[in-house]
Amino acid sequence: MTAPAEPGPSPLTHFDARGEAHMVDVGAKVPTHRVALAEGFIRMQPATFDLVAAGRAKKGDVIAVARIAAIQGAKRTSELVPLCHPLPITRVAVDFELDAAQHRVRCTAQVETVGVTGVEMEALTAVQVGLLTVYDMCKAADRGMVMEGIRVLEKRGGKSGEWRAGAAAAG
Repeated sequence: MTAPAEPGPSPLTHFDARGEAHMVDVGAKVPTHRVALAEGFIRMQPATFDLVAAGRAKKGDVIAVARIAAIQGAKRTSELVPLCHPLPITRVAVDFELDAAQHRVRCTAQVETVGVTGVEMEALTAVQVGLLTVYDMCKAADRGMVMEGIRVLEKRGGKSGEWRAGAAAAG
C-alpha cells in the first residue's frame, strides 16, 4: 500500500503554503500595459425596459447614472475585494446596449493601467456596479430583474499575455 501523496502547491495564488489567505507579492513584476474587458446583463420586464429605453424612470436617466457608478466601481475595487491591489487606473470605458428583443441591458467595461497586475477585477466590478445601479434605479417598477452572464471577455498584458473568452472555450 502506498502512502497518500503530499499536497502540492495550490494553483490559487491568494493562499500561502499553509492554506491561509494573503495578498500576492507583485513587487518583482515588470509594469506593462494591461487591459481587461468584461460584460454582464440585466434582464427585466418589458414595461421596465421601456422606461429605461425612454429615459422615463422615476429616479432619472438610468444609463447615465449607471455609467458613472460603473466607473466609480472600477476605481474602488481594492476597497471592496479584500486581496485586490490598489491600481493606478489610466482608463475606464463603460458602454450600455439596450436589447429590446430580450428586454435586457448589456453593460461592458474596459479598464486599463500600466502596472504590475491585471485589471480583470476592476472591469468585473465596474460591470456589476453598473448593473446594480440599473437595478436600484428600477426596483420600484420591477423587483424581479436578473443580473446574469457577468464575465471577463478578454485580458491583455503581463507575463501571461493575451486571453479571450472564446479562445479559452476552444482550448
